[in-house]
Amino acid sequence: MSAGWIFCVFVCICFPSGSFETLVVSKGNEQWVSDTSMTRILKKRSVSSGEIEVQRIKVDCKVTSRFAHTVMTTKALNKANVSQEVSFEVELPKTSFITNFSMEIDGKTYTGVVKEKEQAKQQYQKAVSSGQTAGLVKASGRKMEKFSVTVNVAADSSVIFILTHEELLQRHFGKYELMIRVKPKQLIQHFEIVADIYEPQGIAFVDAYGTFITNELLPLVEKTVTDKKAHVSFSPTLDQQRKCTECDGTLIDGDFFIKYDVNRAHDIGDIQIVNGYFVHFFAPANLPRVPKMVVFVIDNSYSMVGNKMAQTKEALVTILGELPEEDYFAIIVFSTTFVVWRPHLSKATPENVKAAQEYVKTIEVIAGTELHDAVMHGVKMLYEEQRNDTAPKNIVLMIILLTDGEPNTYPRTLPEIQENIRHTIDGNITLFSLAFGNDANYGFLDTLSKQNNGLVRRIYEDSDAPLQLKGFYEEVSSPLLSDVQFHYPDNTVNSLTRSHFKQLFNGSEIMVAGRLNDLNEIDNFAIEVFAQGFENNFELKGQANTQKWETIFPDEEYIFRDFTERLWAYLTIQELLDKKDKGTPEEKGNATDEALRLSLKYNFVTPLTSMVVTKPEDETKNDMFIADKLTEEERGKVQKYGYTAVAASYPKYSAAIYYVDGDPHFIIELPDQNDALCFNIDDKPGTIFNLVRDPLTGIVVNGQTIGDKKVIPGNKMHTYFGRFGIIHEKFGIRLMVSTNEILVSEKGKQAKFFWTDTAKVKGPNMDLQVIKDRSLTVTLRNSVKFLIILHKVWQKHPYHQDYLGFYTLDSHLFSSNVHGLLGQFYHGLEFEVSEPFPGKDPNKPDAIMFVKEHELVVTRGWQKDFRQDVKNGEKVPCWFIHNNGTGLLDGVHTDYIVSGLFKTI
Repeated sequence: MSAGWIFCVFVCICFPSGSFETLVVSKGNEQWVSDTSMTRILKKRSVSSGEIEVQRIKVDCKVTSRFAHTVMTTKALNKANVSQEVSFEVELPKTSFITNFSMEIDGKTYTGVVKEKEQAKQQYQKAVSSGQTAGLVKASGRKMEKFSVTVNVAADSSVIFILTHEELLQRHFGKYELMIRVKPKQLIQHFEIVADIYEPQGIAFVDAYGTFITNELLPLVEKTVTDKKAHVSFSPTLDQQRKCTECDGTLIDGDFFIKYDVNRAHDIGDIQIVNGYFVHFFAPANLPRVPKMVVFVIDNSYSMVGNKMAQTKEALVTILGELPEEDYFAIIVFSTTFVVWRPHLSKATPENVKAAQEYVKTIEVIAGTELHDAVMHGVKMLYEEQRNDTAPKNIVLMIILLTDGEPNTYPRTLPEIQENIRHTIDGNITLFSLAFGNDANYGFLDTLSKQNNGLVRRIYEDSDAPLQLKGFYEEVSSPLLSDVQFHYPDNTVNSLTRSHFKQLFNGSEIMVAGRLNDLNEIDNFAIEVFAQGFENNFELKGQANTQKWETIFPDEEYIFRDFTERLWAYLTIQELLDKKDKGTPEEKGNATDEALRLSLKYNFVTPLTSMVVTKPEDETKNDMFIADKLTEEERGKVQKYGYTAVAASYPKYSAAIYYVDGDPHFIIELPDQNDALCFNIDDKPGTIFNLVRDPLTGIVVNGQTIGDKKVIPGNKMHTYFGRFGIIHEKFGIRLMVSTNEILVSEKGKQAKFFWTDTAKVKGPNMDLQVIKDRSLTVTLRNSVKFLIILHKVWQKHPYHQDYLGFYTLDSHLFSSNVHGLLGQFYHGLEFEVSEPFPGKDPNKPDAIMFVKEHELVVTRGWQKDFRQDVKNGEKVPCWFIHNNGTGLLDGVHTDYIVSGLFKTI
């Protein structure tokens, strides 16, 4: 077996181990989630660092008119006398598109090809059905996302990895930013970062620094800036990388930033025309800000309890204190119902701001999440103020919505909520959404904001959440212009990107791109810009710059081919991807088709395409891995700190997992059919159910339910498992597990453990392993294994309390007579599912299931597997059987009720 070895340069490189034949680099979409139902943590191996030599790492960035083209190259040599696995792991900006990936091994180059994602999906499914080890590797962070590829390298051979990605830099707070994550984790013979920037408008300033830059390394950051060009480089020698003279540790560990801005005037902006494509940059200088009316709509449901609410209040107090006095504001807090601070908007006088800050400090959490009426009331308040002429004529209207969940107490569906709000706003108000934490329905909020000229931003549930909230607000708090419209001669342009913008904010920039009908007509390329400014309408007219390519871009080394056309394609695809999430079904379909066509034409890896790289066949394996670039909605499910690599393995005959975890939700994973079934049991707290009963082995498992401390008004009582009783009659074993303690009795001998312990006990017939405040593993001698997970809830939570999850491992070791709510499924289940069709929830399709001579209407949903991540869990897509599992269970759920925790019948 070949050995593995690790090294990293992120945005650039990293090396865990693995082996596969085909790499598929993708930007994920929702449709793929169901294919990853059993994702598991990818385990890594490492060996002596002396066997692999990283000879070179180079990051080469070229930025031309804000469009960044980055090439990352790594060369590694296998110095061992046996073949080894070497992996290329890369972090790159979420907003970038991969355009090329290649590997050179033994003088032969393997280059990626961009294909429609459905083709890659079919290839993946084919690998699964044929018994190959297929996988999904994915990860993410706040600004960056990561994927990796592993290849087997022969003895005394080298491999060169080259990855290219492109990105249109957006202006925030008056500057553009390139961020390069560098974590080599070892000394590199030739390490280099090079960036060349060319801006025809002229460069105002350039800053270059790294989070890891010491006083010794600072002189190595070389920066040269002329009128329109900038060159930045960082290339430490092997000795300069060392932490100390005699050690092998490296100082290079962190983020390298390049930030700059361009010169700009109070005019029509900068228009660049190259090879028949034009791009118009618009961010006039020295404009006064426009006053605004803003309604803060804040979620105070119970899921906001603790840090979330405290951080929200902290941020809101700061934001209110920074409101300009000419602004107007209101505060609405919502849970099951909403409460308005004052019936009308208030001018941001010191007195009003202070009163609002004091009110914010008193906000407490309560009940469920019903944002529809709260947002609609905010719209009503803004319209009333507008009708009453309370504020200046050109004032900007906006709503800032913050929530950590999705609407769960109102009888409307999510699309109905979106449509009602969109119809009422009717393009007159900008709605920004802040999705707080991983449980917020990002997709719902994303569409809601896009439909109303705004955007959504995820707020990560970290200690700096107040700074994140404040940072977002600062981006949108200073509008300079509203209703900005660009007019170009109809007979001279086509394929125009969006040319109407609700606002231009201070420190940002508007970009419009398109194609020219005739290059000979560019002398008549007149442009008009109309908008509303501080006091008067804003109107500019001008003529495009018609200089030749050689005049605008004299130095070829600072540019790359057809950058204006690729910039247009990038911007167009991004806008089409937004359109496919809103509009009519026909508009969504047309936007999707056109985005796919352009993605394939320009070789961009987008949510609609994948890059497939065929690699040398491994003599011992024939595997396929998929590196998936996640959607923002999927990113929210990744652990809040760090970049967790996840792999899915689907061997044809892997062991099934049966478990109950949640409310209480029963999940049956069936890897033979690459699917899972789930059902829920609703009964009163205190009910004891038989989960497993095997008369031949003498093993019985019963579980007793508990309820919430009290019921949220208007909601049903939720129940969970709070105690389990495990019996092994042949060995005289009784094990009682509760949320407080673990009691063991074996042939009269007793022992007690607590969840605050970490213990590993071997007995004559049973082994126990307790991981503090996390899990208990029970292994019966020469038999099955159970895993019990402790879910801890905030001790002072007004409603919820601790509960347990139960997982059966090695279920195939039970006899054929095993039964119970879980046990009846241990030896498989035959079922068929028809083609899905729309259900009550448009995000969860229904289907007809044929099982046990019944036809059931089932719903595609998901439950969580908490074995790897006790806090957040891992989504498992499944077919949900309604009505307490009726039709799937033998009999009905009440047949499984027993009178005691250790009753065997």
